[in-house]
Amino acid sequence: MSSTPVTWFEIGSDRPDEAQRFYADLFGWGFEEQGGPGNSYRQTGAGGERGIGGAIRGTGSAADNYAIFYAQVPDVAETCRRAEAAGGTVLAKPVTAPSGLVHARLRDPSGNLLGVFTPPAGG
Repeated sequence: MSSTPVTWFEIGSDRPDEAQRFYADLFGWGFEEQGGPGNSYRQTGAGGERGIGGAIRGTGSAADNYAIFYAQVPDVAETCRRAEAAGGTVLAKPVTAPSGLVHARLRDPSGNLLGVFTPPAGG
């Protein structure tokens, strides 16, 4: 079995401006707003050429705050089946974004969140 790379992370925050300042001050990360009004999504190329990229997503409340990593997989639906067989839980079934990106959210047997995705064809 080949190794699956972790290629994305996401930080959910009810205070995305504060989170952005924190990570910019701490690590020097720059961010670019990708969302519209009421849908804050700020991407960062934090990983440069050797690391991973990520984003801060605005949430509705402190109860919705989270941090999650995403692993790039060849087949999201099959990965979800394998996760359940290994004792995990599929929290958000596979969804295809308008861009063609397919993603899902899982919980490992210890309760930790993780995500899996397949990029759009040709991307």
